Amino acid sequence: MSEEKIIGWREWVEFPEWSLRMRAKADTGARSSAIDCGEIIELPGNRVRFTVRLDRKQKKLVTLEEVIKSRRHVRSSTGQGHDRIFVETTLRLGEVEKRIVVSLVCRKTMIHRLLLGREALGGDFLVNSSVDHWATPRKRARKPKIEQQPPQ
Repeated sequence: MSEEKIIGWREWVEFPEWSLRMRAKADTGARSSAIDCGEIIELPGNRVRFTVRLDRKQKKLVTLEEVIKSRRHVRSSTGQGHDRIFVETTLRLGEVEKRIVVSLVCRKTMIHRLLLGREALGGDFLVNSSVDHWATPRKRARKPKIEQQPPQ
């Protein structure tokens, strides 16, 4: 077993195959991971087209298409059971890159667009629940301002 990377309860993650970067909440109480999707359309050939919501205001949307990895019955935090579609992709969190399976679900009433459950965290990450953004910077690094020099 490799050494597990410590992460905070919330981190920035990337999905390189989808060219997405978003904030994720690490949830050790959840078995599976979930990403906030608007429109979810099943296509022929065991494929699905879905629109990922990257912000709460629903202004940043990205439509993607993937092979359906599986279908499972999932019980939400409210205790309600729902059938969900799962897709597989690559997750990058800090220096760790791994394949994960994520369910497509409407999370528009939730604060975080992405939830990382135990299946995605296990074996690679230890969650320090008292820390926000341990492995990734809290905000994107901004380009330094170039100061204008007065003419000489």
